[in-house]
Amino acid sequence: MFDVVIVGSGVVGSGIARELSKYDLKTCVLERGTDVAVGTSKANSGIVHAGHDTKTNSLKSILNVKGNAMFDRLSKELDFPFKRNGSLVICFDESDIEKLEALKEKGDNNGVPRLEILTKEKLRELEPNINENAVAALFAPTGGIVCPYEMTIAYAENANANGVEFVFNCEVKNIIKSENGFTIETSKGIYESKIVINAAGLFADDLNNMVSKNKIDLVARKGEYCLFDKLAGEATTRTIFQLPTDLGKGVLVTPTVDGNLLIGPNAVDIEDKSNLSTTQEGLDEILSKAKKTLKEVPMRQIITSFSGIRAHSSEDDFIIGEAEDAEGFINAAGIESPGLSSAPAIAEMVENIVIEKLNPAKNDKFNPIRHGIPKFREMDNEERKNIIKSNPSYGKIVCRCETVTEGEIIDAIRKPLGAKDLDGLKRRTRAGMGRCQSGFCSTKLVNILAKELNIPVTEVTKFGGESNLLIGKNKEI
Repeated sequence: MFDVVIVGSGVVGSGIARELSKYDLKTCVLERGTDVAVGTSKANSGIVHAGHDTKTNSLKSILNVKGNAMFDRLSKELDFPFKRNGSLVICFDESDIEKLEALKEKGDNNGVPRLEILTKEKLRELEPNINENAVAALFAPTGGIVCPYEMTIAYAENANANGVEFVFNCEVKNIIKSENGFTIETSKGIYESKIVINAAGLFADDLNNMVSKNKIDLVARKGEYCLFDKLAGEATTRTIFQLPTDLGKGVLVTPTVDGNLLIGPNAVDIEDKSNLSTTQEGLDEILSKAKKTLKEVPMRQIITSFSGIRAHSSEDDFIIGEAEDAEGFINAAGIESPGLSSAPAIAEMVENIVIEKLNPAKNDKFNPIRHGIPKFREMDNEERKNIIKSNPSYGKIVCRCETVTEGEIIDAIRKPLGAKDLDGLKRRTRAGMGRCQSGFCSTKLVNILAKELNIPVTEVTKFGGESNLLIGKNKEI
């Protein structure tokens, strides 16, 4: 019997797991995928929103502003990349300046600090590549950028190091309320728990509806993106939005924490929650809108496109709290934008609910510090000499585009909750994320995975399941 079972290991589920690892609780995370951060948390804008555009007094506004302020501490404790680059909301018509002023007033009411309306001239000083048609902007200096999957991995690794169990390839089939808590039927057998936390992302409505008569209906809203080479990363230094619409914050242009340029997303409601395809129509749409933001969009520097799906609630707010008719079943559902920005505060909110119900003792062995994999590309020559001296595998470059070494790859596999496939390596080290998109390094990565996991190369997959890369050897001549 577990004290707490968390369903879902995205940034919210992993964040909750980390917070609960501070207590003497028997906690388990069940994940239907092969790794953490394989759903919405792996494919989004990576933006830490300031919080000026959410409805005042909504959970989104309260948790966004609170969560934003927690990133500096968390990024240091958990060693994930985060930068406060600031954000801009621009408009193209003098008559829309009053809308910026209304947005600022909303942000002030939400508690967002240091918001400022910039003139056309001041805007040009900050962002020389801004389109000449932009007439004003709302500047939010507390806006930031983060690597969403590195943040999730950091949360999960720290939770695991502090005693939380993670079970992968474990799909929840049914949840039954029992006298002592819940019986959770999964593809890997039965789990019993006093409390269930529903952090299942796109599928959180399915879980809630298994136990509660108060049904949740989540809409899968897909967004498409274009990622540009690092040569295009200086097209802007801040995250730039256009005035938001009813469908969201619209197409943004932003640098990433790794130095790339990212453009997107659009917003298309879909039926199939697994549909991560991109379309020419969708990509043309976001690039066309981005050209309204920047003087010049470096089209030749696009290295890949992708899509992500967020769970939109008909209530247009986060759904967080204990189900009224299922005591001990706690929802963290409908976590769409600004879900990533709010994740630290969501984790604390759920933590407080659990602590109030179970009143556990503190975990006196809790260690808040997690160290990431050393990044060879960020080291100076002296640091490189020292790490190669202590571990010669750091002297062998595997991914040339991103300067990732064999040592980093091996560490990524051997770490707690380590990589088991190519995408897992990519998220932990950036191997395969450069301009050649793993054209040169994939063979080496497959061989290292096979050796470290002690499996044939034909069993190495891209993202688990049946995504095998090789089917056998060529006939020898």
